[in-house]
Amino acid sequence: MSLTPEETIATREELLANFKIADVSIEQIALDLNTSSSHVQRVLDLDPDRIEEPWILRNYLNSMIEKNGDKPLPYSRLKGSPLKHWFLDQRFIRENKLVKERD
Repeated sequence: MSLTPEETIATREELLANFKIADVSIEQIALDLNTSSSHVQRVLDLDPDRIEEPWILRNYLNSMIEKNGDKPLPYSRLKGSPLKHWFLDQRFIRENKLVKERD
């Protein structure tokens, strides 16, 4: 999924807003998603290694927010199920892990 500059800014802001609501540290996210803190930050900044990673982070944040009894803020582009996007690697998303840090 290719985003315009405006969509990229909006999606970055939406991820960050939900990260704040989730009330979880970047370090905890990294531990839970099997990656490094710097990689989580890159995904939050929409500089992922794989196109599926923002979806994985979105799913994680949404689950943490719901676990806390709150509702995630809506996303303008990362909405609905990633299953409806044929170009996403569904197996990678189901694994629910971000790729390891680049060397």
